[in-house]
Order: sequence, then structure tokens, then C-alpha cells
Amino acid sequence: MGCCSGRCMLIFLCSLQLMTAVERQVFDFLGYQWAPILINFLQIIMVILGLFGTIQYRPRYVVLYLLWTLLWVGWNVFVSCLYLDLGGLSKDSDVLSLGVSPHRTWWKDNGPGCESKGLPSTGWQSQENPELITVLSCWLEYQYIEVLHCIVQLLISLLGFVYACYVVSTFSDEEDSFNFISEFHHPSKPSQLLF
Repeated sequence: MGCCSGRCMLIFLCSLQLMTAVERQVFDFLGYQWAPILINFLQIIMVILGLFGTIQYRPRYVVLYLLWTLLWVGWNVFVSCLYLDLGGLSKDSDVLSLGVSPHRTWWKDNGPGCESKGLPSTGWQSQENPELITVLSCWLEYQYIEVLHCIVQLLISLLGFVYACYVVSTFSDEEDSFNFISEFHHPSKPSQLLF
């Protein structure tokens, strides 16, 4: 097995996907976004299964990873459209929090370079309402940070899909050429069974 084989590349991509999914899970927990938390949890499980299938030469697990990758790509396209207000979707809807809480993405108030300022009125300062804090300016707006997360996930997933297809075809070729009696079957040579 070479260092740059399809199997090693898929192991690398699954490891990278696992790290980015855990990072995304942390920020979704901070923002109380329940739908992404559930989907990210499934992503972490499926990537672990894909990683296990790749390491242990189990093509069924890699096929399961392949099928999940298609759903994961669809989810990331949906989230991107949601944050960019495309297709009748709105980033102000409660879809990602499942309508359970009024919380939004953590990046809305804590993005890179965001300056927040409370309202100047003294009558409002005694209120303990987080909605009274306004974000004046950010270096990068929160919806673009979320879309960048989706783009990174899409790129890794598409590469993972291509390499997983290659690995599954390699595993199935290896299964077809091995006859489980410690010799390889060559089509030009008749198989000999020794008992």
C-alpha cells in the first residue's frame, strides 16, 4: 500500500471531515441550533463508519458512507441556501433551532471583528434582555461564515465521495480476485483446489 493510494487519501479525507464536523458541532451547540446538532452527530457517526470500513477493508461501511455523503451534500446546500436567503428560505426563520428556542447562530454575535454595543438609554440598561445588545460591525458577516463552513464541508465531501467510489471498486476487485484458499485466481490459469 503506497502513501498516496486511494485508501490512504480516503482515510485522510475522513479524518479531516471528522475534525471539521466536530468543530461545526461545537459552534452549533453554542448557538443552540438543534437541527444542525442532530445532523452533525449523524455525520460524525457515518464518517467514523466510513473510516472504519476503509481501514478494515469493509466495502459495506464505505458504501454506507457514500450514501450518507449524498445526504450530507444536500444538507450543506440547504444550509447555504438558507443563510443566503435563496429559494424562498430565510436566515431569520426558526428552521435550524427546530422552533424550540429563539437562538440563532453563535457567529451572529461573536464573529471575527464584531463590535457589540448596548443601547445608550438608561431605562433599557436595567433590563436583562440579550436582544438589546446590537452588533455594530463585523469583519465578516455571520451568514458568510456559515456558508464558508458549508463550502468547506462540500469540498471535502465531494473529494471523499470520489475516493470512496474508487476504494469500493478496489475492494470489490480484490474480493473477486481472491479465492480464500490462499492463492489468487488468474483468469488464464485454471483454479486448482487442493484438499
